[in-house]
Amino acid sequence: MPLSDHEQRLLEQIERALYAEDPKFASTVSSTDLRTHARRRVRRSLVLLVLGMVALLAGVMVPSIPVGVAGFCIMLAAAGFAVSQYKRMAGRPDLRVAGSDRSARRKPRRVPLLQRMEERFRRRFDER
Repeated sequence: MPLSDHEQRLLEQIERALYAEDPKFASTVSSTDLRTHARRRVRRSLVLLVLGMVALLAGVMVPSIPVGVAGFCIMLAAAGFAVSQYKRMAGRPDLRVAGSDRSARRKPRRVPLLQRMEERFRRRFDER
């Protein structure tokens, strides 16, 4: 739903006031978006992945099981976080309207396999 003329003017006034009050903050906010933050998180998790690999190799070279296990856990967590952030970065933007009815968008529930098989059997039996 587009903004009305009055709402558009109010939004422009708020933007001008923000630029006048704190231009550095306003330029920072306007220059970044959610994908920028997701890219930054992916880079950080890749660095953590490399650090986890170093810890894992250190645990293998020096007979220290806790260091190796900790390195593996760090690698696993970093890889999972990187994948989730990459999906967020590469996926479609979330354009849901706040307060909209979520139940209208839900897919209908699937009937369990056993119930579908019983229904098919009954239909075949009734056809004879």
